[in-house]
Amino acid sequence: MMWIIVIGLALVAFGLMTAVLEAPRAGWEVMGAALLCGLAGYAMQGRPGFAGAPKDAPESAQSAGAAGVAARQKLSADPADMSNKFIVIADALARNGQFASAAEVLRGAVEANPADAQAWLAMGNALVAHANGTVSPAAVAAYGRAARAAPDSPGPPFFLGMALITSGRLDEGRAIWADLLARSPADAPWRPELAQRLQEVDRFLASRKAGS
Repeated sequence: MMWIIVIGLALVAFGLMTAVLEAPRAGWEVMGAALLCGLAGYAMQGRPGFAGAPKDAPESAQSAGAAGVAARQKLSADPADMSNKFIVIADALARNGQFASAAEVLRGAVEANPADAQAWLAMGNALVAHANGTVSPAAVAAYGRAARAAPDSPGPPFFLGMALITSGRLDEGRAIWADLLARSPADAPWRPELAQRLQEVDRFLASRKAGS
């Protein structure tokens, strides 16, 4: 009986994501695989007769995902993002630390619209987060496509610079941030925070040089 309920809930969840939320077809395989993995895990470890002990996803991954989504939304301030089903679904996955699944959903977005700058940017962030901060060639390519699709947007250089800096490539990241600051309008809302972050990087580089 318990198996019937579990399988039924899985089917209902998949139906909600595909029919009600209209999840992109490109992400169906990922969502189906996630549900199958859940069923497989239950088959190996589930004990219906035991008291439940629910466990959350690692808090660090969830907090990093939520912070990344919030930062991208704040920087873009584009209300169209909320009408983009691909990005809405990918952001929900990223907030739960499911960065690989988020990147796969976003791959469907850029296949449908190669000029979707926000989808490329979100993909770059998801790829970096999935690699635990490592800036892979695929992430660099995603940021590059985002920059070409929206050359005036601060998002691609800001997040690429931040990813390089946090991964230890401070000189490269600093150069990207310095260029962004130099070409940002004086009244740009992101300018004060960017300038402050750049100063912090400069202080760190100066202290490292003094200690060497």
